[in-house]
Amino acid sequence: MKNLITTIFVLFIILSTYAQDTIMADKIIARVGDDIVLQSEIEEQYLQMVSQRMQTDKNTKCEILESLLFHKLLLNQADLDSIFVTNSDVENEVEQRLQIFIDQAGSVTELEQHLGKSIFEIRKGLFDIMKEQLRAQKVQMTLSENMKITPSEVNEYYETIDKNSLPIIDETLELQVITIEPQITKEQADYTIKKMEKWKNQIETGEKQFETIALVYSEDESSAGDGGQLPFMARGELVPEFASVAFKLKKGQISDVVKTDFGYHIIRLDERKGERIKVSHILVSPKANASSRIDAKKRLDSILNVIKLDSISFTDAALKFSDDKETKKNGGLYFNPSTGSTQIEVSILPRNISKQISDTEIGGYTKVIETRDALGKVSYNIYKIKSRTNKHNASVSTDYQLIHNMALQSKNEEIIDSWIEEKQKTTYIHIDAKYLKCDFKTKGWIK
Repeated sequence: MKNLITTIFVLFIILSTYAQDTIMADKIIARVGDDIVLQSEIEEQYLQMVSQRMQTDKNTKCEILESLLFHKLLLNQADLDSIFVTNSDVENEVEQRLQIFIDQAGSVTELEQHLGKSIFEIRKGLFDIMKEQLRAQKVQMTLSENMKITPSEVNEYYETIDKNSLPIIDETLELQVITIEPQITKEQADYTIKKMEKWKNQIETGEKQFETIALVYSEDESSAGDGGQLPFMARGELVPEFASVAFKLKKGQISDVVKTDFGYHIIRLDERKGERIKVSHILVSPKANASSRIDAKKRLDSILNVIKLDSISFTDAALKFSDDKETKKNGGLYFNPSTGSTQIEVSILPRNISKQISDTEIGGYTKVIETRDALGKVSYNIYKIKSRTNKHNASVSTDYQLIHNMALQSKNEEIIDSWIEEKQKTTYIHIDAKYLKCDFKTKGWIK
């Protein structure tokens, strides 16, 4: 079984273990206002770190205790400020977390066996934990919600830090791209729609099961194995066309065929909790025929020739011709999906793209490159190398956004530390003698 290592899950195991009569044998290690920290909470988190082979030392338990003290301090402030969360918000968060745990365990049954509790008991235990977590998060968010950082503060931060602590940045590029997608013919689209309409009819008449068709035919590999079922999601987590239909369905109802950028879907509503829904879907993405692919490649070749003749700039050509909605609006500028930066590490690019790019000079263009997405959808692309930065130690001149984020994080930590120091002066805090020699980051815990 995969390891269940999130902090929330650790806390849940703690409460599950000690919510029974064994709680009587547990020891109170600290009090913060009306909240307590138990020895079991520290031990369980420590054992989790050891099981994950994380580095520990003689101060590790002290560090765990300090993080728990901070959590209790946030909860104490939530009580003072009358900060609450709605049951609907908590339930939505519980369902998200629960789905993660089920995925990690392998199934609901395996999760129940692992914890020795029914899914109902697990859900109830998570509810209490998530309610605390969300209240604490609300307080913490208010501490730095208006925080900003100026370029001069970023430069000052950079000058004060140990340069040896900065990461080594692999070779990076700034890229622009123009994408042309082969056209799906009306005949191909109509064939797909009729096939899916037939499936819908077979499901509704009981001739076939939704889950069986999803398992055999759905092209969404992440959900097909689960009969097409997706985890609980909010409207904003789904593409608009999908969400518009899914949120109008009644429980058990199956939609007509829905078209999105991913292809064609049949959707069934399985469950709804507030503004989050759990649905199952069958996805089919029609594939362009050979003639359409040849036409798309020829069109992109023609666009590249026009650019090379200086009849149009690459940026204007991307705005005018590209089929990729995300890069088109930025004149073809490609953003790193994991960082939001325009700097792309060569190592994360697909091999067929990185090979072409390595042979292309700054300001030059690649040949037309064929790519396929996770659904096998073909597209044709040309890339312009806008800039190239060799492998190097991070610096403010070459990696400003990275240093900016580090400086912002440092400033946020300073704000939180100042808040803790201030609240320590006015909040009742008592720590067991066993932990009085701890080397806490913030010294005011011990009075």
